[in-house]
Amino acid sequence: MNQDSESLQHRPGPRIQQFQAPQGDLAVLAGSGNPVFAQRIATELGVQLTPCQAQVFSEGNVFVRILENVRGRDTFIVQGVHHPVNDNFVELLFWVDALKRASAQHITAVIPYFSYAKGDKKDEPRVSIRARVCADALEAAGADRVLTMDLHSPQIQGFFSVPVDHLYARAVICEHMQRMEIEDLVICSPDVGFAKSAAAFANLLGVPVVIGNKARTDHSEQAEILEVIGNVDGKNVLLVDDFTITGGSLCSMAKVLRERGAGQIYAAVSHGVLAKGAADRIQNSLIEKLFMTDTIEAVVEPPCPKIEVLSVAPVFARAIRSIHDRTSVSMLFPDEKSL
Repeated sequence: MNQDSESLQHRPGPRIQQFQAPQGDLAVLAGSGNPVFAQRIATELGVQLTPCQAQVFSEGNVFVRILENVRGRDTFIVQGVHHPVNDNFVELLFWVDALKRASAQHITAVIPYFSYAKGDKKDEPRVSIRARVCADALEAAGADRVLTMDLHSPQIQGFFSVPVDHLYARAVICEHMQRMEIEDLVICSPDVGFAKSAAAFANLLGVPVVIGNKARTDHSEQAEILEVIGNVDGKNVLLVDDFTITGGSLCSMAKVLRERGAGQIYAAVSHGVLAKGAADRIQNSLIEKLFMTDTIEAVVEPPCPKIEVLSVAPVFARAIRSIHDRTSVSMLFPDEKSL
């Protein structure tokens, strides 16, 4: 072997660096709107919540602070936009801004319930498209992504320029209904607007679907049930909707269904907003059980015995893990249909 070959043979090669995930370590933070729900998500993920603090001063000024270094980390702030809606939304903006200024690498706003999704169109003169304003504000604050569940209008995803992962609670609800083994079950949508989602429930359970005809004449949160499209005579019915505030539509629909010959009547909603008086209204209605998820923690009144809460924290945890690992969120839910 000549000298040149020997020198080449002993020349050190390039150093192999240990691979590090480009997205940084996972960090889950809990806003004041969903501390219990955020803890359930963290438990499912097997991580500790990142310490943080939210404080409201005597004049109503909101102060937020992250108590741990999040520089270069993949952060998820869990903060729903429910009652008090404006306080929770402004706090969410401040959390996103705080994470941005703390040099977090990626910021996902985890919004279990997005109340302003109801303001999705200009259907009257001189009104604001509130969902669009909220979307612009979140992006301006620095959100890189949004993770939410059962938006009132799925097209709101298009209001954002950043990616929006839209989860559905119906798989959790349908699994619970399957365990109940209710015979002759029919899915009922309280109005035409939720008919497509009701059909997805029916598809998962392998049962028929009927549709209610509901009309709203003003902003009083009261609706008039006009008719039921489909046969419910001798059938047990599951009423489904994305949320309920007063419980009025569900209770009125249950009355019409009973008049049309329905047997046992159940109801399920993704978000139990439940304003004052709603629990008593449901307790005194023809509804056997109302199933709702744990996306909303702040309740005006304690739930009645007819209300049963199902947790969707595992659904959010799987989605967060998928986002963090940069894998497909939609592949986690192969039975779901895109709406």
